[in-house]
Amino acid sequence: MNYPVIAKQLLELLGGKDNLQALAHCATRLRLALKDESIVDEDAIADLDGVKGQFKVAGQYQIIFGSGIVNQVHAELSKLTGMSEMTKSEVASAGAQKQNVVQRAVKGLSDIFVPIIPAIVAGGLLMGIFNLLTAQGLFLEGQSLIDANPGLADLASMINTFANAPFVYLPVLLAFSASKKFGGNPFLGAALGMLMVHPDLLNGWGFGGASVAGTIPTWNIFGFEIQKVGYQGSVLPVLVSAFILAKVENGLRKVIPSVLDNLLTPMLAIFITGFLTFTLVGPFTRDIGFLLGDGLNWLYDSAGFIGGALFGLIYAPFVITGMHHSFIAIETQLLTDIAVTGGTFIFPIAAMSNVAQGAASLAVGFTTKDTKLKGIAMPSGVTALLGITEPAMFGVNLKLRYPFIAAIIGAASASAFVTLFHVKAQALGAAGLPGIISIVPGKLGFFVAGMAIAFGVAFVLTLVLSANEKRKAKLATA
Repeated sequence: MNYPVIAKQLLELLGGKDNLQALAHCATRLRLALKDESIVDEDAIADLDGVKGQFKVAGQYQIIFGSGIVNQVHAELSKLTGMSEMTKSEVASAGAQKQNVVQRAVKGLSDIFVPIIPAIVAGGLLMGIFNLLTAQGLFLEGQSLIDANPGLADLASMINTFANAPFVYLPVLLAFSASKKFGGNPFLGAALGMLMVHPDLLNGWGFGGASVAGTIPTWNIFGFEIQKVGYQGSVLPVLVSAFILAKVENGLRKVIPSVLDNLLTPMLAIFITGFLTFTLVGPFTRDIGFLLGDGLNWLYDSAGFIGGALFGLIYAPFVITGMHHSFIAIETQLLTDIAVTGGTFIFPIAAMSNVAQGAASLAVGFTTKDTKLKGIAMPSGVTALLGITEPAMFGVNLKLRYPFIAAIIGAASASAFVTLFHVKAQALGAAGLPGIISIVPGKLGFFVAGMAIAFGVAFVLTLVLSANEKRKAKLATA
C-alpha cells in the first residue's frame, strides 16, 4: 500500500487540512474531529485502498483501517497536517463541541461522576451488608442476625458508619470533581462541599421534618433571614454552586492583582459562592424539588397505574439531576401521616427504577468483551440492586444509552404493576433488594413481583438492544 498517497487522498476527501480540528488513532481506527462534516466525500473515502468502514459517534468521524495500517496512515496524515502529538482525549474534547446540548450535558455529568464511582460503590456495597445484618426476619424468623448474635452489633454499627460516609459527604466529592470539570480549583470546590455539609447546619435529611415542625434554624443578617440547612446527599445544588464557584474564581483572577491573588481570590470566591448557595441556589433548587413532588402526588392520586408508569419512567432522569433527594421531604410527610396515607408510594417506585438500572448494567457486563467496561458494569449493577444507582447509571448505562433506555422502560413496567396493587413502604431504607424490609407486610409479594418485572424487562431489553447495536456496528464496518 502506498500510504503517502492514501493519506493525501484522504485529506482531500475530508475537506483539506483547514477542515481538520483534531487527529488521533486507536488500534484500528483514525479518530477525527472535523469543522464541517457535510463537505466530507464519504462514498469516495469508502473506496480508498485499506478503508474497511467509517462512522460518526460523539462528534467524532472515525475511519476503520485495521491494525497496523492505521498507524501508517496516521503517520502520513500527521506529516501533512502537523498534528502528530494529539491524543484520543483531545479528539474527544474537540468532537464534543459538535454534540447537541443534551449530549454535552450527559457527557458533562458522566465526567463529573465517573471519578467518584469507587467511593459510591464502596458505600453502596457496605450499605447492603449492613442491611443484611440488621434485616428482621430475612434469615431468621422474627429476628435479625444482630438479634441472634449480639456480638455483631458493634461491627454492624461500624459498617453503617463506613457505608454512610460517602453519601453524607457526597457534596465534598461532587464539588471537587465538578469544580475541576468547570475549570475551577478543585480544592476550593472541596471546601465549598465541606461548607454545604458543615455540622453547624441542620442536616439536609432532617429538613422535611423541621419544615413541618417549623423549627428550621436561620441566620439573621441585618434583618434578612437565611436558612441554616445542609445539603447532605444533594447533587443539583452542589453542581450549580460548583459552577458558580468556578466562574467567580476565574472572574476574580482577571481583576485582582497577581500579588494579591492567592490571598484574596480564594477567600472572596468561597464567601461569594457560599452566600449565593444559601440565599439563592439551595432554596431555589429545593423549591424545584417541591414543585416536582406536588406534581408526583397529583400523578399518583389521579392517574393510577398510568401515573405510576410515568413516575417510573422519569425517576431515573430525576436521579441524574439529583432532584430525587427532594422526595425525602415528601416521604417524611407521608410517613408522618401514615395512618391516613398508608405509607409512601415513592419508595417502591424508586426501588423498581434502581433494580432496573442494576439489571441493565449487569446485562452489559455479561455481554461486553471489553474487560474495563465489564469491570465497571458488574459491580455497579450489584450496587444498583442494593439501592445505589449512580455508578451504573453514569458509569455504564448513560454512556452506552441503550441500557438506560432499557432500564427506564423496565422501571415504568414494574412501577405500573406496584402502583396498580397500591404497594407502599412503611419506612425508608435502601431502595432496592434490601427494600423488602421497608414494605407494608401485606404488599410484600407484589413488591417482589415488581422487582422481578423490573429486572427481567430491563435485562432482556438490554440484551436485545445490545444485539441491535452490534448489528449496526457490523454493517458500518462491512
